[in-house]
Amino acid sequence: MNIVLGISGSIAAYKAADLASQLVKLGHVVDVIMTRAACEFITPLTMQTLTRRPVLVSLEDEKQAWKPGHIELADQADLMLVAPATASIIAEFANGLAPDPLTSTYLALQRQTPVIMAPAMNGKMWLHPATQRNVDILRGDGVHFIEPATGDLACGYQGIGRLADLADILATVHRVASTQD
Repeated sequence: MNIVLGISGSIAAYKAADLASQLVKLGHVVDVIMTRAACEFITPLTMQTLTRRPVLVSLEDEKQAWKPGHIELADQADLMLVAPATASIIAEFANGLAPDPLTSTYLALQRQTPVIMAPAMNGKMWLHPATQRNVDILRGDGVHFIEPATGDLACGYQGIGRLADLADILATVHRVASTQD
């Protein structure tokens, strides 16, 4: 299965390295798209090494081929997984904004391509009415959400907002993918 793994700018981005590694070990082809903010937490080189595939960070990276990389990735994707998904990326997806390769790829996906989002953010941000409206919009569009976990948050708070356990994310990928066959 071809999986597009989107990584947005959360401290939980470091967990995407283990996630990508596990997906590759399960036999998936994993193409990574990182937001610029994600690069503050984990490097594209790390993801490239783990997936053995080029990593897309900016639309300028697409100058290497005649066909825009985000369109090619969208055409080849069997599933898109965004982990971690920040409040910002959720809002951009919900409102059809496409300022970078991750959001552009989302908009270019075929309608039947499943999308899974695993949010990670401060609990106040997750529970904010604007974020919840955006989640509702995306659920209405067929996006699957893996609820954030509860526990210690990087900001020093305790509560909801942690990236779900990787085992739960992998199980959701398997469940969603198996319904596509």
